[in-house]
Amino acid sequence: MHMAVSMQAQTPQTDTGPRVRGTVAGMRQNKPMSGIAVSTSGGNYTITNALGEFTIPAGPGDILIFESPDIETLTYQVTGTQEVHVRVTETIGESTVRNQNISGVEMTFHKNQLDSARAYMKRDIGKSIEFVAQSINHLGRNGNKAALAESLSLLGEIYHFHKQYDLAITSFQDAQKAHTTHKTALLLGKTYILNGNFTEAEKILEPLLASNRKIPYQEIEVYESLGDANKGLGKLDKAVKYYEDGLAIAVKHRITPKLPDLNSKIADAYAGGNRLQEASSFYKNSLEQASEEAPARAVQEKEKVADFFNSTNRYDDEIALRKKSLQTLKALSDKKSGLQGTSTETDSITSQQINYKIANAYISQDKYQEAIPYLTQSISEAGRRNDLIVGKDATRKLSEVYKQQGDFTKAFETYQQYVALVDTLYLRKEQEISRSARLNREIAAKQSRISGLEQQRELSQSKYDLALTEQRLVQESNKRQQWLIYSLMAGILLTGIGAFFFYRSNQQQKLANNLLALKSLRSQMNPHFIFNALNSVNNYIARNDERSANRYLSEFSTLMRAVLENSEEDFIPLSRELELVQLYTRLEHIRFPEKFDYEVDIDERIDADGFHIPPMLLQPYIENAIWHGLRYSEKKGLLRILIRQVNSEVIEIRITDDGIGRKKSGEIKTVHQKRQTSRGMGNISKRIKILNEMYKDRVEVDVTDLFPDQSGTEVLLKLKRN
Repeated sequence: MHMAVSMQAQTPQTDTGPRVRGTVAGMRQNKPMSGIAVSTSGGNYTITNALGEFTIPAGPGDILIFESPDIETLTYQVTGTQEVHVRVTETIGESTVRNQNISGVEMTFHKNQLDSARAYMKRDIGKSIEFVAQSINHLGRNGNKAALAESLSLLGEIYHFHKQYDLAITSFQDAQKAHTTHKTALLLGKTYILNGNFTEAEKILEPLLASNRKIPYQEIEVYESLGDANKGLGKLDKAVKYYEDGLAIAVKHRITPKLPDLNSKIADAYAGGNRLQEASSFYKNSLEQASEEAPARAVQEKEKVADFFNSTNRYDDEIALRKKSLQTLKALSDKKSGLQGTSTETDSITSQQINYKIANAYISQDKYQEAIPYLTQSISEAGRRNDLIVGKDATRKLSEVYKQQGDFTKAFETYQQYVALVDTLYLRKEQEISRSARLNREIAAKQSRISGLEQQRELSQSKYDLALTEQRLVQESNKRQQWLIYSLMAGILLTGIGAFFFYRSNQQQKLANNLLALKSLRSQMNPHFIFNALNSVNNYIARNDERSANRYLSEFSTLMRAVLENSEEDFIPLSRELELVQLYTRLEHIRFPEKFDYEVDIDERIDADGFHIPPMLLQPYIENAIWHGLRYSEKKGLLRILIRQVNSEVIEIRITDDGIGRKKSGEIKTVHQKRQTSRGMGNISKRIKILNEMYKDRVEVDVTDLFPDQSGTEVLLKLKRN
């Protein structure tokens, strides 16, 4: 591999950011090379034109990577604003043989389709996948394994960018089966890590260390990814060793963009092992190195180190660092103001989040007055950027601060704003679930089409082979039977493969639908309890019972916070669910003290953290017992919640009440009440059915009358450990 680089003065650019221009020519023939992929370590991509020219967003310190089946992969680090003229070594033999199976027109169309797919990858996943499908469709009946692998690998990158990691893994695996490449193997390993498949990532990445075709930048990425995999497996010392190996290569080859990344990850590993002194030292290195990179990268590292300061109670250091991040973001905003489509915030780091975290640091030191301006600023910026999540959290925190200061009027007003934001967030989540379901259906349809195109391509290949066989059978009649058997076997094999891909696609879609259904059902909490609870607070205030109102509002906010925190999980520890149940029951008893008393009896032998239960599973049954059984009883009733250990793997939860019973309750219900109860119990039944299907029968529920005269109700729930 050889490279010759010459520098010329570059004409000043009118673009919004630094760009690098250059040319690519072959070493052997000294001719411009078109269609060479040029990418950067930051993720930008382009290809050379017919004159071998390219222009790409990049600046000093960025790594340029030149790739193509026709050349040996090459890297170059940008050092200034000059033009880059690269000479690459052409490969001979393998690429030429592969391209004999596909015409020049088809190959050009294939590359154009992939370029279009890359152009739409970040803004329209549907169009991007459609271009990949077109690229596969025009590969020709005889096929081209390298071109097919390139299409499937790009499909994996599209799914990877949109966090569809299961589909990305499947695409990368199919690409590797078609034509093995170092780049696709590395992408597959990284996707395994993001999907939590650390063992599989280690298996795919370790063999790459023995490859002698890696460029330094790729070698660093292999060591870095192996460090990530071992960190995920809890092997922190081994992870640090891999990170250090990658760091040594980055220092040797002066690949500066990787220096802060690797120092930061070493610090993360030490922090995870509670080795805080070593972690602090490496975080210091990463901060210094990141300050020499782009300002946005420096902000990322400052926020990461600030989180570390927070975890070690170094609140003053945390606040000082976050204030510097705010100054950097403001400077970027002032510099880029007026540029259309320009974002001054990087990834998920926003000024509203930083203000919120600064306020939290002040609150941790009981400096409530200092926290208020930052919370107010966070709420203002979150509203301007329509960031409901940060706005909700900051509003809730501001309400708590006012409460701590004794300003209950402002605390209540702010809490009302928080409730309004929660309602808006619920509506937005429902819309997001609907959009996600629609997008998943579109992705599934396009993925099925791609699978179908691949099957058609393979079937066309099979038909072509059969036609050749029939011609040979005329001349070689003695081989006719043998060829016929081979053809039938190939057809059966292709049919089996097609059936397998169809089954796998259906299973993936079924899993996606179940997850969406669970999210939808968890979001449908009956709002009448919230409204009734707020009415109770109003009643206390009307009676000038401010102390009771404050106590009730405090416990109600604790319950709502627990509900929101648990809403995104399929299962939570039983201990958390019992805390929520006891808090809910206590609130209802405060509202109806004359209607019932309650008992909660928990077997001391039960490991409440060892058993997991779907969140908000018990509350609807307790609500039914109070609202439809005990509330209508003429005498004061008793609600009992008993938890007993059946064996080491199963526990029983009994919820009993001596109210009027299900039959009489049904007779006196209004039409609206019947519909509301039916829908609530229906949602619980659907959740249990879906969860049992996904996790193999973990929950059993049985509801019976407590007494022979059909009064009272008993709910028996059995919960398995695994």
